[in-house]
Amino acid sequence: MLHREKRNSLFAVLMTSCALIPGALTAQEVTLTSNDGSINIVGDFVDLVDDYYIINSALGQLRVEAGRVQCEGDACPRADVPTSDVVAVGSETIGVGLMPFLIDGFATARDGVIETQKANGAIVTSSLVGDGGFGDPIGTFSVSSTSSSDAFSGLRDETVKLGMSSRRILPAEARQLRNFGAGNMIDVNQEHVVAVDSISVVVNQSNPVDSISIENLDRIYSGGITNWSEIGGPNAPIEVFTRESGSGAASVFSERVFELSGRAISANAVEQTSSEGMASAVRENPNAIGFVASAFERGTKPLSLEGTCGLTSSPTAFNAKTEEYPLQRRLYLYNRADNVDPTTQAFIDYALSSAADELIAKSGLVSLSISTVPQDLQNGRMRAVLENAVDPFEFRLARDMLLEMFEWDRLSTTFRFASGSSRLDGKGQADLERLIDFLKTQPGGTQVSVVGFTDADGAFGSNQELSLGRAQQVANELLAAGGSDLANIELSVKGYGELSPSACNDSLEGKRINRRVEVWMRS
Repeated sequence: MLHREKRNSLFAVLMTSCALIPGALTAQEVTLTSNDGSINIVGDFVDLVDDYYIINSALGQLRVEAGRVQCEGDACPRADVPTSDVVAVGSETIGVGLMPFLIDGFATARDGVIETQKANGAIVTSSLVGDGGFGDPIGTFSVSSTSSSDAFSGLRDETVKLGMSSRRILPAEARQLRNFGAGNMIDVNQEHVVAVDSISVVVNQSNPVDSISIENLDRIYSGGITNWSEIGGPNAPIEVFTRESGSGAASVFSERVFELSGRAISANAVEQTSSEGMASAVRENPNAIGFVASAFERGTKPLSLEGTCGLTSSPTAFNAKTEEYPLQRRLYLYNRADNVDPTTQAFIDYALSSAADELIAKSGLVSLSISTVPQDLQNGRMRAVLENAVDPFEFRLARDMLLEMFEWDRLSTTFRFASGSSRLDGKGQADLERLIDFLKTQPGGTQVSVVGFTDADGAFGSNQELSLGRAQQVANELLAAGGSDLANIELSVKGYGELSPSACNDSLEGKRINRRVEVWMRS
């Protein structure tokens, strides 16, 4: 149960009293559940006005911000859904930034073209025709680009085939969709990671600041720091821009930046309702700060992020692939279990295939394709290794690790685990398949080392054993799935415990990043 103060503050955020509205619709009972599942409000639905549900409840007539709750009941308003073979709703980052490329590539892969395309507000409908435009229809695609929350409210409607989200589905949303007959939304056949992305903290090109700590970012967005001179910039007020509630970028930003402090974005921050609007606002204002998906940086200046322990990370494609940038996120397609037709399934298969990698990169997002980096260029990481060796045993192990690192390239494929677990998630299983496809093309005698790491919780010796066990688990699954395709590979396993943190161990997110298995390679 929530502490009373926290519960009251949540009510204050969710609801404000309002006078009776003339001409209200006929009332029917609905339940509004907060996105974190902590509060249920039952009442008679009256209307939906300016993205606020209006209901008559035991507390009187209430206005509840639609982006902060899930609505259950026959009276809940449903979005107008166009009539198409494949209807996708949700995240603007995916709908505007990625789907046009994927639909075009899907048509080309089936020897087709986009014959017609119509825009109606946020909805774009494309008609695909086979045989270079002279054959039979492949299908029609309608993409409605709004926010990630709309992906899951949209999937309540059986005519919606795909939900696009730049954050993972919340437990409350998954439970609600299960109640609507949509199945288990986190099943590997319904939850699909199509790309990854970094949320870049951006400033105007004229701003001399190049990096910012998570702590200072927290204080700027919560209203504690108001002038650039307080963090080494010019003597000028900071103009803070944020995204609207319900957007995936806002959800990830708030979750990661305010994890340690528990603060929230100040009411003085100016909301932008699109990534393009955010980038434009920062470009035009020399004192601005904002955050956008990396594909929408567009003339702004991205900042590197500093952790409390001194580790610095930039929003590079490699850091996004390894999921080691603090504001990294996965981009998802979700489907119901009960309405996947052949065209929808074929499109999902295409979006997850290596054939889509080039188009994902072209969109400005980051594909799941495997890339490599020489580890002798990761100077910050090597310094962190030595700084984390606190006794002679650890120092010797750190020295051995550094000597190894200079001889190996690191692949972007990185497997992560829940605390105390050695089980791969759905993305991990997909990454395993991609890794096998990559390795079987390497020349004979190629050496691959599967290398485990942990967070800093627990004793060093136990962590080293855990890291070795996780690495062995990945190696076993790799060999079992790869079979004879990996006959050209010499495989070894190593475990270095907590020696090489990729993030600071002072937060849950930092610890999650550090619980990983890397893949190193040399010929």
